[in-house]
Amino acid sequence: MNIKTEITRFLGTLDRSPCTIFTYRNALQQFQHSIGEEDAELNTETYKAFLATLKSRSPSTQRVYTTAVRKFYAFCKSGNPAELKEATQHSTRKQGKRIVNFNREAVEKVIEYCSSLNGDPSSSSRIKLEALRDRAFVLTLVDTGLRISEACALKRSDIDWMEQRAIIIGKGDKQAVIRFSNRSVEALKGYLHARSVVEPNSRTPLGSQPIFARHDIRASKKIRPITSGGMWKAIKSRIEEAGVDRSDVRIHDFRHYFVTMTYLAKGNLKLSQELARHESITTTNRYAHFGSETDAAYDEIFNKK
Repeated sequence: MNIKTEITRFLGTLDRSPCTIFTYRNALQQFQHSIGEEDAELNTETYKAFLATLKSRSPSTQRVYTTAVRKFYAFCKSGNPAELKEATQHSTRKQGKRIVNFNREAVEKVIEYCSSLNGDPSSSSRIKLEALRDRAFVLTLVDTGLRISEACALKRSDIDWMEQRAIIIGKGDKQAVIRFSNRSVEALKGYLHARSVVEPNSRTPLGSQPIFARHDIRASKKIRPITSGGMWKAIKSRIEEAGVDRSDVRIHDFRHYFVTMTYLAKGNLKLSQELARHESITTTNRYAHFGSETDAAYDEIFNKK
């Protein structure tokens, strides 16, 4: 059987919209690519090889693609329908609940190091600004719970400095109130003051300027917002400077740290959910193993003096 020829025949029999046929064609092209051979046998193993290529696809795309290929199998009168169905269900099964786990010690070491970044007076203005920016950025992440993209999108006019809060457009295009700690505000003001001294004549209105800007050579003296990728690259360098292996800290770990600290301080999942802006308390509940009553009970049983 020539797979390419049979796919052409199959698509020609479909009485569906052009959009659906286009999607089926894409699905079958991916299937053909996954099995590699034009005369490969259409069996459960080749179908599983195709399923393995769908892991990065969205659930809706997975559904359409698997439907297209299973219909192609039926058209060719190949494969065992029951086995194909079982393989599909196993591959697309929703992942069960996962407990949040991160290297808290490594994160705290990075926070401590970044808190000490004040910019060496003997350094160039660019290096000094980068140090003050990275200090302010890390303290902002760990004390607000902002995602990296949300922090990079902040403008100066977004922050109410007297109230130490900001209204942002977060995940899902939803407005949310973010609160800033004293130390994060202090770090932000120190960074912005240093920037105003170096870049006093910017044509960009003050309120429209990004909170976190680029200070690399290519940015010149213009105030340009830094991207999430650029900011994460800078933070990874700080992680190494702190003596921490890069693989021990992920960018989202700073947000994990924020949620963990709020839960440990109050033991109130609902409060942590609100501060973290989790849509469902189920998400926040993944942090409930930190400092739980179970830990206290275990310590009393096995570690009591």
